[in-house]
Order: sequence, then structure tokens, then C-alpha cells
Amino acid sequence: MSARAKKRPQLRHLALRTWLLLFLMLVWVLLWGHVTVANVASGLIVAVVITVLLPLPSVPVEGRLHPLSLLKLVVLVAYYLLLSSYQVAWMAIRPGPPPLVAVLRANVPALKSDLVLALAVNIFNVIPGSIVLEIDQARRILYIHVIDVGSERTVQRFYRQVEQVQRMLVAAFERESDWKPSAEREAGHT
Repeated sequence: MSARAKKRPQLRHLALRTWLLLFLMLVWVLLWGHVTVANVASGLIVAVVITVLLPLPSVPVEGRLHPLSLLKLVVLVAYYLLLSSYQVAWMAIRPGPPPLVAVLRANVPALKSDLVLALAVNIFNVIPGSIVLEIDQARRILYIHVIDVGSERTVQRFYRQVEQVQRMLVAAFERESDWKPSAEREAGHT
């Protein structure tokens, strides 16, 4: 491996650590509500203490970010948020019996990394009318509680939504051409 190739992960690690410190410092300043030298300095001290005493485990990055696909994913999720919010609000005020609910099994085999699987779970959790109850990490199956499964059309709409989110996540983060398994995955320690 060339010296340049070895230096790239070190620069990435340094950039991520710097970003984390700055982000934690910003949160500290926002919590205090005033930008002062003392708040910035104490925020930096708190950020350093947190990152040194409570370090997060490193998350292997195995794909590559595609900004345009990520933007499409954000727009899609925003659309689903609006649509689902409207649907849940209508179900709450419409006359008649409450909607039929169920736990549906959603297969997401195209999601290779645990990081993107966690992102998928978060997307389904923030969309009104659904919440992930269980994750089968090994088989890539999500068990999702869904409101309004009273017809075959609504169930099929849910499965189309899962498939579309899965495709968009792969396009944004895990394209086959960019996929490089981490050392842990190659060693069989997934």
C-alpha cells in the first residue's frame, strides 16, 4: 500500500474527530443559549472529555456516499412523512371504526451494512403509522407495526414503500460498484 493510500484513512479519521468535537461544542453552546468565549471554551473541554472518556466504537464505512441519490432519498422520505401524517390525521378524525393494524414482515436483503440497516429502521420509525418492533439482523428482516392494513391495496402500498426506500438507500450508500467490505466483515466477524 502506498504512503498516500495509508495517509487517506488517517486524514479521514482526523476530520471525523474534528467534526465530532466541533459538533459537541456547538451543542454545548446551544444548550447555554449564548455564544461567549467561556461557553465555546467550556464546550470544547466537555467535548474532549466526552470523546476521551466515552469513545464510540468505530463504524466501518463500506460503501460510498452519492449526494444526488441521497438528496432523492431525503425528498422521498419527506414525501412519505407528509403523506403518512395526512393519512394518520384523517384516520384519527374520520367517522367509523378504527383502522385495522398488523405487524408485517419486511425483507430488506439488499442492505449489506448494519449502518444502512439502522438508517432504514430509523426512516420507518419516523414515518407516521409505522414502527419497527423487531430486527432480524442476520436475515435482514424487519417486523413493522403498521396502521391501516384493511385492504390488499394498503398492504401492497406498504411493501412498495419498503422496496423503494431500500432501493434508494442502496443507491445512496451501497452501490455494488463502490462496495468494499470492511476488514471485520472479510474476517467473518459481522
